[in-house]
Amino acid sequence: MRGLEMAEVGRAGSAVELAELLGGRCTPEQAWELFDRLPAARVAEVTVGRWRGEEFDTGHPFAGVLVASGWYGKQFDDPESVHPLLFADASGKIFAVDPRRVPLGLAGKVPIAGVEAVRKLLPVIGPAIRTRRPAARLRDVEYRGVVSAAMAYDHLPIIDHFRRVDADTLLGVMDMRGMGEPYFFILRR
Repeated sequence: MRGLEMAEVGRAGSAVELAELLGGRCTPEQAWELFDRLPAARVAEVTVGRWRGEEFDTGHPFAGVLVASGWYGKQFDDPESVHPLLFADASGKIFAVDPRRVPLGLAGKVPIAGVEAVRKLLPVIGPAIRTRRPAARLRDVEYRGVVSAAMAYDHLPIIDHFRRVDADTLLGVMDMRGMGEPYFFILRR
């Protein structure tokens, strides 16, 4: 096989492995093994578009919280203009949220039923948490030995690092100061 054909086979294998891991809970070690084998996703490859988010359950305290809260994903307009948190209201309308107004410190400490109850209040609290301004930037950053796209939040100690599963799928890991274990997630264009 030629190099390009081998790369395509490798990407297809990564997508299959990701699907298998998504089929049930996996360990952080399994998620790290996949993440570390994936190729870089450079900023130039991920800057345009809205990406739908999925949780990748490794037993992290955040597991279930984002989905229960109405998290939709992320939007990359250009390297300087990133909306790191998109949510969907009950009607399906997607809007950007200012991450500073989301109590991330409570994630994993409030029962999912409590998070779902707060989601029902989005029509009321939405105006207080919405934003039209970007709240993050994309940069190529070395992480775990690979230079790849990373999203740095403007006002929070969070960097999301990305690797490419295939042309329309990224595996991300949230690196948040003070968080003891990684939070993995998937983005699909």
